[in-house]
Amino acid sequence: MTGTDELVRALAERVTALEDKLAILELMTAYGPAIDSGSADAVARLWTEDGVYDVDTGVMRGHAAITAMVQSQAHQGWIGGGCAHMLEPGHVRVDGDTAVATCKSQLIIHDDDGFRVHRITANRWELAKIDGAWKVTRRVNRLLDGREEARTLLAAGVRA
Repeated sequence: MTGTDELVRALAERVTALEDKLAILELMTAYGPAIDSGSADAVARLWTEDGVYDVDTGVMRGHAAITAMVQSQAHQGWIGGGCAHMLEPGHVRVDGDTAVATCKSQLIIHDDDGFRVHRITANRWELAKIDGAWKVTRRVNRLLDGREEARTLLAAGVRA
């Protein structure tokens, strides 16, 4: 292999890595507009068919459970009153066709006093590249309310 061949191969690997990270960040940032608009099918499609969404209030398994959460009276109440799910850019680590992204998110709601942060959570997104597209296999959210579990989740995502 010539020096040029090695350079082209190295550049192709770097481009693939950048494309994967960008695709993962786009998937993550699609969650907020989808969930806040009540687009239940769009939210569910971010996950694999058997994907898990593990929130401190319960665990949802599969598209039907995730869709039901978005369509629930509780969630529709947030939307009807005004809400925004805000995610910070994720710290993404890709390993072949799997990846882990770590970030924090907050739910901002509107009430009689204006807008306020309702909750802030630590997030771990586990993803798989399936047929060329990244999907969530498992997402874990834990409240950042002083519990060790949330700090541990964040720390695990940034370890070398």
